[in-house]
Amino acid sequence: MKRVSPKIVFMPKKSTTIYLCEQCGNEFPVWSGKCPMCGEWNSLKEVSFQQSASSAKSKRESRNMEAKRIDEIEIRDNFRLKTGIEEFDRVLGGHSTSSGYSSGIVPGSVILLGGEPGIGKSTLLLQAAGAVANTYYLSAEESADQIKIRASRLKLDNSGMMLLSDGDIEAAEPIILKAKPALLVVDSIQTVYLNSYDATPGSLVQVRECGMFLQQLAKRSGIPIILVGHVTKEGNLAGPRMLEHLVDVVLYLEGERFSDARILRGVKNRFGATDEIGVFSMQESGMVEVKNPSALFLSKHEPSPGSVVTVTLEGSRPILAEIQALVAPTNFGYPKRTSSGFDLNRLNLLAAVISKKTPFNLLNSDIYLNVVGGLKIKEPAADLAVCAAIISSHKNQSFGKNSCFYGEVGLLGEVRKVTRENLRKKEAETLGYELIQNITNLKDLSSLLNR
Repeated sequence: MKRVSPKIVFMPKKSTTIYLCEQCGNEFPVWSGKCPMCGEWNSLKEVSFQQSASSAKSKRESRNMEAKRIDEIEIRDNFRLKTGIEEFDRVLGGHSTSSGYSSGIVPGSVILLGGEPGIGKSTLLLQAAGAVANTYYLSAEESADQIKIRASRLKLDNSGMMLLSDGDIEAAEPIILKAKPALLVVDSIQTVYLNSYDATPGSLVQVRECGMFLQQLAKRSGIPIILVGHVTKEGNLAGPRMLEHLVDVVLYLEGERFSDARILRGVKNRFGATDEIGVFSMQESGMVEVKNPSALFLSKHEPSPGSVVTVTLEGSRPILAEIQALVAPTNFGYPKRTSSGFDLNRLNLLAAVISKKTPFNLLNSDIYLNVVGGLKIKEPAADLAVCAAIISSHKNQSFGKNSCFYGEVGLLGEVRKVTRENLRKKEAETLGYELIQNITNLKDLSSLLNR
């Protein structure tokens, strides 16, 4: 009898071509100009990848699930992990406990930190990781030597931090589960990858699947994970919008590259408020916390035409900021409006109200507006200060040294009250400023200039 040698059978890889929406993250078998789910135009991108049959089979295998009654679930009183950086913990939010107010990272949560290149994301997280014992830092952008050099330059004591300089998160999973670190930092989500998907790191498929993989890892193990995310030229996080839906907290680190001020802003937070900010100053020693942001933004303020001070609320924190306006005759038929740190559409609306409801005609004037220090003001309480700066520059007169304005301006030129006036007044008086009150209409600003 003839002996037949056994055949070696190779599992072929399954080639798949799909169309992925960059906004909502849904998949479609064919291309269309408009996404059927979110309604965005030209958001479907062709994605080709290969997935092995064995990995596809493993994904279909279900785990043993167990249902729990909600009243049987126990919550520890001190369940938040503090990073030692108060400004960072403030943005993450907190809650009241029997021992006081607790803020920090919730175990099992996934935090996404975005920002422009060179703004200080890795520096901030390296400082936070060094303050937490038993932290694992997974970096696919830098080698272990480079991270050590940066830590030495910042003079950080990161003796308790473990480094993983590889982008294969499937290979890092058993190491992380065995060590059970208190915190895991992944720098960045666009550089890690899964071997089961034959796609380039940073592609839509890899970013989405790696985000889902790390989210499930955090929920199963209870290890909090901080992801670093790159941003596009429009300022949005790179990758599918589904990534922001997967995580629990989305933070943005903002600031001008030629300014020392850095602002950490919460955009999404399942465990706290989304209107809190943390203020830092970029120094040689790293990100330094700013305890008094008002003093930072008003450090070079001098009373002059077109410059006024307002008090804005960022979460529960009042901040004094300087608003500068420059009004100049236009050289063309259509006046130009430029704004930095303030909504341009809101600026156009306020300029129209001034021209209609006050004696000041701005129809033939260019207006340039700037919020000093890189601060971005979104609340309507700064309307009165913006109008005061424009009128002051238009008449080339100053309101005085210690004047401070706040109030919402309506389409009829009326000035409305805003929330937490006592808190704003207290912050202004602390720094020696006097709130200009009893202004009910924009016409009252003219009388203030003539007094």
